[in-house]
Amino acid sequence: MRVPQTVRKRVTELHQELHEHNHRYYVLDDPLISDAEYDRLLRELQDIETRYPELITPDSPTRRVGAAPLKSFGEVRHAVRMLSLDNAFNDTELADFDRRVRERLELDTVDYAAEPKLDGVAVSLLYEHGVLVRAATRGDGTTGEDITGNVRTIASVPLRLSGRSIPALLEVRGEVYLSHRGFAELNRAEVDGGRKPFVNPRNAAAGSLRQLDPKITATRPLEIYCYGTGRVDGGRLPDRHSEILEQLRNWHLRVYEGVERVQGLAGCQIYYRKLESQRASLPFDIDGVVFKVDRTDLQERLGTVSRAPRWAIARKFQAQEEQTRVLDIAVQVGRTGALTPVARLEPVFVGGVTVTNATLHNEDEVHRKDVRVGDTVIIRRAGDVIPEVVSVIRDKRPEKSEPFKMPDNCPVCGSVAARIEGEAVTRCTGHLVCKAQRIEALKHFVSRKAMDIEGVGGKLIKQLVDRELVKNPADLYQLELKTLMTLDLVAEKAAENIKNAINNSMEVSFSRFLYALGIPGIGEELARVLSENFKSIDELRKSKYEDFVKTGIKGIGKEKAMTIINYVREHPDLACNKGENLSSFLLRQKIKGVNKDIAKRIEDKFRLLSRLQKASVEDLKNQTIKIEGIGTEIASAIINFFQESRNNEVIDQLLEVIEIDYQNDNKNKEAPLNGKVIVITGTLSAFSRDQLKLKLVALGAKVASSVSRNTDYLIVGDNPGSKYEKAISLGVKILDEEECIDLLTKFES
Repeated sequence: MRVPQTVRKRVTELHQELHEHNHRYYVLDDPLISDAEYDRLLRELQDIETRYPELITPDSPTRRVGAAPLKSFGEVRHAVRMLSLDNAFNDTELADFDRRVRERLELDTVDYAAEPKLDGVAVSLLYEHGVLVRAATRGDGTTGEDITGNVRTIASVPLRLSGRSIPALLEVRGEVYLSHRGFAELNRAEVDGGRKPFVNPRNAAAGSLRQLDPKITATRPLEIYCYGTGRVDGGRLPDRHSEILEQLRNWHLRVYEGVERVQGLAGCQIYYRKLESQRASLPFDIDGVVFKVDRTDLQERLGTVSRAPRWAIARKFQAQEEQTRVLDIAVQVGRTGALTPVARLEPVFVGGVTVTNATLHNEDEVHRKDVRVGDTVIIRRAGDVIPEVVSVIRDKRPEKSEPFKMPDNCPVCGSVAARIEGEAVTRCTGHLVCKAQRIEALKHFVSRKAMDIEGVGGKLIKQLVDRELVKNPADLYQLELKTLMTLDLVAEKAAENIKNAINNSMEVSFSRFLYALGIPGIGEELARVLSENFKSIDELRKSKYEDFVKTGIKGIGKEKAMTIINYVREHPDLACNKGENLSSFLLRQKIKGVNKDIAKRIEDKFRLLSRLQKASVEDLKNQTIKIEGIGTEIASAIINFFQESRNNEVIDQLLEVIEIDYQNDNKNKEAPLNGKVIVITGTLSAFSRDQLKLKLVALGAKVASSVSRNTDYLIVGDNPGSKYEKAISLGVKILDEEECIDLLTKFES
C-alpha cells in the first residue's frame, strides 16, 4: 500500500514532538503538556504504524514499549575499551594520584572534571547519524552483551539525538540506575505480585537490563546519566571532558547538572566534601566522586595502565561496617592460579546485602590483621561492593586459636604452591593440570593468537571439562569424532571441522607455542623474545634464574650500589688494617646504608678490597636483567612453571603430536624492520589494527602504544589524534596508509 505524503509528514511531526516531550519530561523535568495529551500523541503514532508498518523506524518513540523476547544476548565487541577506574579510599591516595599526574605531565597544577560516581550499571550507546542503533553492557571491558532492546525502553535514553554537528558515529558511555523513588516503587510492585523484593538498587538495575523479555524491562523505572564517549567517527568533540559533557547535553543526552571543572588537588577535595555532605539527600545512590583530567590531549599523553586510565580516579566514600564472626578460613584458587584466603562468616547485613564471605586478599594481609577462625571481626564493603575484613576485635578472641598458614600445595590439584619473591600472591604452579584453572587455560591455548584452533570456543571447552573429556591441552589432540558428536549442538559436520582445526594446529611456531602454554606474565611479545633467546623448548625448560637475571647482592639497589662504588673509588688510598677482613673494613667506613648484613654479603662476593674497587654498580646491584622485558618476577614465574613436573608431563604429551617450527621466530633477527619502533594512529581502511600489527611484528618491528623520541615511524589513518601532532614535534617519520602498504609490499615480497 502506497503511503500518502501527508501521513509521512505527520509521522515526522509526531516523532519530533514526542522526542521533544520525552526530553523535557525525563531529562529536563520541565513538561509542556499533560500526560493525557502525551498519551494521545503516542496512540496516534501507534495507529499510523499499525496501518503502515513500513513507517516504523529504530528511533520511533513507540519502540520504548519493548520488542519480542530474546533467546539469548548477542556479543558486542567495544571498538574502544570500556575501562575500569582505580580507587582512592583516603585523601593521601587522592594526593598521590594528583602528584603522579602532575609529574608525568610536568605541570604545576591540573584542571579536573568532577562528577558523582553513581552506583549503577555501565552501558555503551551507539548512535549512527544521530539514531540509537545498539546498546551494550560493559562486560569485561572488551566484549559486552547486546542489550539494545532493553535500553530502548529507558525513557531518558534518546532514540534520536537533536542538535547540530552530531558525528556520523558516536558512542556514548553512561550509567543506568534506579532512583530511590524508582527502587521503592519497583519493590512495592514485586511484593504486591507475590515476588521477592530486590536487595538494593544496583542489583535491581543490573537484573532489569539482563531481562530476555524487553517488555519486563519496560516496566522498571530505569534512568541514565551519561559520563563520556568511546568511538567517534565523522565529527569532532571539544578538547575538554567538561565541555564534551556539555555538548552531549546539547544533543539531548542526560548529563548530571552538578559536573564541575575544579583546579588541582584543593579543588578536588572541596568538591568531594560537598558531594559527601549531599550524599544522603541525593535522589539516587552514589559511592564516591570521579575526577578526570579535563583536557583530552593530556588524557592521551597519560594513557592507560592495565584496565584503568592514568588520568582518572574514583575517590570512594567511607564504606559501611558491621560486626560478625569468622567460621572458617578457606583458600580459593582463581583462574590465574592465585591462592586467595577467604573468611567464611556468620551472615551479616552490610550496605544493602547479606555478607557470608569476605576476601582476606593474601597471606601477608591475613598475618598483618592476624585474622583467625573464631575471631569476631569488623566487616566493610570495600568501595561499597567487595566485602573485606577491616580488623579483629582481640578482646573477643577464643582461647587456643591458631594463626593462619597458607597451604604448601594447591587445594584443588595438589601442585606446589609457590610465592615469587617480591610478590604478595601465592600461586598454584600446576597451570596446565589444575582444574580451577583448566577452562581458562584451555580457552587461552586454543585462542587465535595461540594455537588458533577455530571452532573450539568457551562453551565447547566447558562441556569438555565438565564431562572430564579434556583435563589438559594435550587431551584435545586425542579427541575422536564420535566423542565430539556426543557434545551439545555438535553434529557430524561440525565435529569434522573441529577435528580438522585441531589437526591443522599440529605445526606451530615456537613463540605461538610458548604463548599458548599460558606461562604467567608471558604475552605475545615476551613469547617472541623467549623464542629468539632460546633454541628450543627443551633448552628453555632447563633454564635457570641466572639465564634471565644476573643475581647481584641481595639488599643492594641501584642507589646503594652507587654510594658504595663512589666511596671506594673516591678513596683509592684506603686499605684494610692488618688481619682485618673486608666486612669489618666497610663497617669502619660508616658508608650510608651498609650494615653488618650488607657488609658480610659484599665480603662473600669480593673477598678483597682491591676487587671491590674494580667493581661496577651492576656487579653490586641486585638482579640485573639479562633479557629485555624479562624481569625478576617473570623470570621466577617461568622457572616455577617448568619446575612443576606435571606441566612438563603435559608438554611432553604435546610434543608427541605437535611439531614446533623453531626457524620461523629466529627469522625476526634478520627481519627488515628488526628493532624498529612503530606506532599506529587513526582509522585504517585496508586492514584492522590487529592485522597491521601482526604484519609489522612478522617483519621484526615492535608496535608501541605511544609516540616518543624512540619511535621510528608513525602510521597514520583517518582522524588521527594527538599522536600525530606529537610525532611532528619530535620529528618522527610519518607514513600514511598508502605509504605503509608500499613499505609492507616492499619487505613482504
